[in-house]
Amino acid sequence: MFANFFYFIIALIIILPYLFYPSSAVGDISFHKSIVYFFSTSLLFFLFVRYRFKSLEITVSRKNQYYLDNKFNSIVKNTSILALILLAFNIYILDLPIFFRDVPFLSKTPTLQAVIFLLYFLACLMIIWAYSHISYQNIYKSNISRSEYVVSYLKFSVPVLLLWIVLSGTADIINILPFPLLKQLISTPTGQFIYFMFFLSIVVIIAPAIIQRLWQCKPLEDGEIRTRIHALCQRAGVKYSNIVYWPIFGGRMITAGVMGLVKNFRYFLVTEALLSYLNPNEIDAVISHEIAHVKKNHLLFYVFFLAVFALVLYYANPALTMLESMILLYDPIYNRISPANFHLKVFIELFFTISIFILYFRYVFGFFMRNFERQADCYVFKLFDTSVPLINTLKKIVQTSRATADRPNWHHFSIKERIEYLEKCETDRKWITHQDQKIRKGFTIFISGILLIFIILYSFSHGETSQRIQDHLNDKLFQKDCKPYIEVYENALTIEPDNAVVLNNLAWYYVTCNDPQYRDPSRALFLAQKAVKLKRESFILDTLAESYYANGQYRKALEAEEEALKLAVSDRTLYKEKIEKYRKALKNREND
Repeated sequence: MFANFFYFIIALIIILPYLFYPSSAVGDISFHKSIVYFFSTSLLFFLFVRYRFKSLEITVSRKNQYYLDNKFNSIVKNTSILALILLAFNIYILDLPIFFRDVPFLSKTPTLQAVIFLLYFLACLMIIWAYSHISYQNIYKSNISRSEYVVSYLKFSVPVLLLWIVLSGTADIINILPFPLLKQLISTPTGQFIYFMFFLSIVVIIAPAIIQRLWQCKPLEDGEIRTRIHALCQRAGVKYSNIVYWPIFGGRMITAGVMGLVKNFRYFLVTEALLSYLNPNEIDAVISHEIAHVKKNHLLFYVFFLAVFALVLYYANPALTMLESMILLYDPIYNRISPANFHLKVFIELFFTISIFILYFRYVFGFFMRNFERQADCYVFKLFDTSVPLINTLKKIVQTSRATADRPNWHHFSIKERIEYLEKCETDRKWITHQDQKIRKGFTIFISGILLIFIILYSFSHGETSQRIQDHLNDKLFQKDCKPYIEVYENALTIEPDNAVVLNNLAWYYVTCNDPQYRDPSRALFLAQKAVKLKRESFILDTLAESYYANGQYRKALEAEEEALKLAVSDRTLYKEKIEKYRKALKNREND
């Protein structure tokens, strides 16, 4: 079920670039054709999902449990990925968001447009869940109803959507309200990052209280079990707000959980099946696992990893822009681009953002999740003399769920591996220390790697390396005819008329091109002024200064270059040289 969180995040990554940085192009496909294609592809998806699970149902009586378990999860994963592909097709090939732009309220609230497409993606997932239900019943011998099955998936997945809607919707409201300074802040990458971190800090504190209400959790009644759990928490020194029933899959799964960074918003969750199938010692062992997540600060680490990912994207953005510029300037690729074609820039952003997301969460975040879970298993030895009750619990999970014991996933070792490791710890407790050391070493490597990545990204986006690459690129470009590159950016401008980087680069060509035939100082000045209004950065102010200079406005050129120098974080020598150039030109004019 954790995979659904990441499917929704990838869906947001697909949706947001188009809606928040929209293309001005109108594709070749008319509204009526788009609607026909939309319903046709949706129907094909529906029929395909139905066919896959119907085919699986036929094999239930003929295949072993290991095959069925893996096949079921494979079909769910593959059809979910297909739903993501279908979502991207509707947005980037059919250009469906274009048809919302004439709706006044929707055009001013990208979040509402995003919600429309998120609901479509959610509908696709609900089709998968609905058709997978019978297979789930037959394979895992479950008596959960279809409605309970689908609703459980919904309740587990929706909180992440609601949190994003609040985050993004608040930003929309800020943009609508007459607060120019606040609006300007959240329009910059730095402001967006600060806003995200501020919101994240609030959410991670209060979200558990909201989520447990959305899940319709009810307090565990007073009695022996609640008393034992409370005593165990007191013994471990862990405070909480409440112990509640977790109605996931109707409470029929043997599982428990904990959420909340602070005691007033921390909740321990238990299912009815856990209380029914486990004896008191086994319940204690499960709760000790959840206590370990609090004592070992695993929840805090998860927030930290999420913040680091946001920081990586923030620093990667300028480097990605440079990469996009290099790719867009490669003639054979660009010659196929027009406003009516697929948006290459957004495709590049999607490809790299989704790739970074998958690599980071699948391998980095996944590594720590698996090992945090193992560390939590080992914590049972901190509170008890043996792990036998926890081992018995894991065996009961296999028996009741009919899941294969040796099937691992990205965030958990397999149950077989978990049992084997606990048995090793039973015979030699050094394996507990070994697991702690493994996490510490992994975290040290992670921090070292992230710092190295930040240094590389910073140098490619802000440092001298960035300037040398840009200078080398410019030198190469100016050895060639300016015409194709001016056409590149003019075409890109029709796709993104409010892209500050495109405006800046086009202005730079018009003002510095070696071929007088393509020099156009007046258009360069117009473009540079528009770029500065959108993004007031040193390199754009430098282009504006050069445009003023080419139009004989030396004083304004000097003022713009002096401001560029103040904002520059590297290669200040270039700006100083240009200031002297403009001062000299201004002085010569005054002396004439």
